[in-house]
Amino acid sequence: MWLADKWRDYELIDCGGGEKLERWGDRILIRPDPQAIWDTPREDPRWRRPDARYARSSSGGGHWDKRDVPQQWKIAYRDLTFQVKPMNFKHTGIFPEQAANWDFCADLIRKAGRPVSVLNLFAYTGGATVACAAAGASVCHVDAARGMVSWARENAKLSGLEDAPIRWIVDDCGKFVEREIRRGRRYDAVIMDPPSYGRGPSGEVWKLEESLWPFVELVAQVLSPLPLFFLINSYTTGLAPSVLTYILESVVTRQHGGHTVSGELGLPVSHTGLALPAGSTGRWVADL
Repeated sequence: MWLADKWRDYELIDCGGGEKLERWGDRILIRPDPQAIWDTPREDPRWRRPDARYARSSSGGGHWDKRDVPQQWKIAYRDLTFQVKPMNFKHTGIFPEQAANWDFCADLIRKAGRPVSVLNLFAYTGGATVACAAAGASVCHVDAARGMVSWARENAKLSGLEDAPIRWIVDDCGKFVEREIRRGRRYDAVIMDPPSYGRGPSGEVWKLEESLWPFVELVAQVLSPLPLFFLINSYTTGLAPSVLTYILESVVTRQHGGHTVSGELGLPVSHTGLALPAGSTGRWVADL
């Protein structure tokens, strides 16, 4: 398991009973988490008086019960700064476990000894984008949600990367990649964080288990002749990390050599010293 254990402004204090108790800067939030199926004694008093709690609704969805939480506030990770905003469906705009992947990508970029161009697909609020840009890469950030791309640009500005070589693209990721193939544009690295389920611009259904393989085959066509890395992240609980290894080995390693390592991401839990699993990641890396 790769732990995101370098945070100072985020802490997973405790978890259990389908919820997690978190510190985001100086704010305490309680949010649902389906992986936390165990019981916890909830000895920490912050369980009883959080700043905000996301409550599930019996009819689906849910809502935030807020005591004293601003609409948004800032947190930092290393030299990066992000805007946190409690959103619909429990999210805050940051998946803190992804810091393990940010460090992985940034380290490879810094050690590459050459210019690196990164394609970040389903790029959300730009955590990986700003991490790669801060490490010296040029980045193409693609997401179909205009609001998420605007938020990502805000995070880049907060991190001092307003003038970094980042292309901000609001588009369907598949359609964009198809056009990049026709244009002959190539990238040295790919990051993708596809949803478990979604719909395309023309109503086409995306189901990760059915769509991931052909999508990786498509995206592999925009890799440069000497790619550096290819990272796939998945929150789909039924998809084992070894599935991501099989896909990357079958598509990317077959074309470019290199090797793949896949595993779980995790967040350390302060109260227990254990780790909460938070999805799977497959990492293909060139043999240098």
